[in-house]
Amino acid sequence: MPHRSVNLALHVMKDPASMAEKTAQLLLERCERAVAARGVFTLALSGGSTPVPLFRLLATPAWLERLPWEKIAVYWVDERCVEPDSPQSNYGVARRELLSLAPATRFYRMKGEMDPMEGAAAYESLLREHFDLEDGAWPRFDMVLLGMGEDGHTASLFPDGTGLAEHTRLVIDQYVPATKSDRLTLTLPVLNNARCCVFLVSGREKHPVLARALDLLAEPTLPAQFVKPANGDLVWIVDEGAAKG
Repeated sequence: MPHRSVNLALHVMKDPASMAEKTAQLLLERCERAVAARGVFTLALSGGSTPVPLFRLLATPAWLERLPWEKIAVYWVDERCVEPDSPQSNYGVARRELLSLAPATRFYRMKGEMDPMEGAAAYESLLREHFDLEDGAWPRFDMVLLGMGEDGHTASLFPDGTGLAEHTRLVIDQYVPATKSDRLTLTLPVLNNARCCVFLVSGREKHPVLARALDLLAEPTLPAQFVKPANGDLVWIVDEGAAKG
């Protein structure tokens, strides 16, 4: 049995722009490593406003040239149950800010316009096929980008939701009472099987929850605290606002 421990790194950057630079460098390193080893870099993206500076940086000419887009396969961590052209769509944000500008052809969105249970099942079967999974196996993403809400949620796994207890499915639908809406999300075992999970957290309003999330001695209570790659790296990239409040 190999020794399993979480390799944790915390980077405090000046602002969201320098967070984007740090994340892009990490993404490039991980991409080169994955392509050399397996010929493809599998990346799962999150929504919200936090990754937008990264998307915009990667869409600049310098970064468009640096990355081997034909070898990057893009997936999603979670999605709101809306049409893909809705302003609320996580896929829509990534498409507008990055994918429509990059020579990327391999991206696989969660279909938020479907019935939520059917949409979750469809994405699970897509992952099983793409990662050539046997029963009981989990996909192994090279890099998963995550955010964290002020309530400590990550992906679409919420503090009072049922999703944290899911240990057999790859993708589930989650009803969010606060917004009276449905979302699709990868489950904790999928996140924790990644080679690298990267949390991006910015803004002074996130300081209280970030302090809780990074208290490694406390019993985990926030969804973000349950993200602990079993055989991979956990990287937090935060700005000074979130770090210091």
